[in-house]
Amino acid sequence: MSDRESDRRHPLKARRPIASGAVSTFTAIATAIVLVLAGLAAAFSINVRFGVVATAYVTLQALYSGPLKHLVIIDVLTIAAGFVLRAVAGAEAVNVDISHWLLVCTVLLALFIALAKRRHELTLLADGATSHRPILGEYSPYLLDQMISVVTASTLIAYVFYTISPETQQKFGTPWLGLTIPFPLYGIFRYLYLVHQRKGGGSPADLLLTDRPLLACVALWAVSVTLIIYRPSIL
Repeated sequence: MSDRESDRRHPLKARRPIASGAVSTFTAIATAIVLVLAGLAAAFSINVRFGVVATAYVTLQALYSGPLKHLVIIDVLTIAAGFVLRAVAGAEAVNVDISHWLLVCTVLLALFIALAKRRHELTLLADGATSHRPILGEYSPYLLDQMISVVTASTLIAYVFYTISPETQQKFGTPWLGLTIPFPLYGIFRYLYLVHQRKGGGSPADLLLTDRPLLACVALWAVSVTLIIYRPSIL
């Protein structure tokens, strides 16, 4: 809601309900309060740990909407932390242990997507970038490309170690998860291609759902993981 004026100057975000005027600020605030309180109550009703993680997530989002989104580098790290809390919340909701490798992969992949989104905003808005989001003035395409390169390599290495680690092999009862490594390789390279050559990356969800090769890669990865874990005898 605090971004509604800057969103109106964005070619895509101007269509959002609050920015476009389809939803009033009062209605948005009242609805948000009701949904947050109902969500937290539901989270604590599942179990206390899940409720605590949900509270931490809401607090993080509130801080991001306030001061944190105006701090260079901290802004993308906060976004990544939000994805980690979602993963932790899922594990707490079903009362299972979460692998530290999975947390590492989650934070790195989230950083990759957040940095790519920053780059898309910077190149899309050009000279008007800082009027939409002042923090964009602290970034440059070159700086973001350097960060993306570091995170890309780290993400792939983390996934490789995750699939071949003894801990993972023991947990899933198979040494063959390493066969899925080509899928994240292609997926990340395809995403970078769409960001650099097709000027995509503004909405990761839309990119995933509209790009058929990327969608096929995710689907094949999911099928491969399922077959390897639950049908190890076929290998």
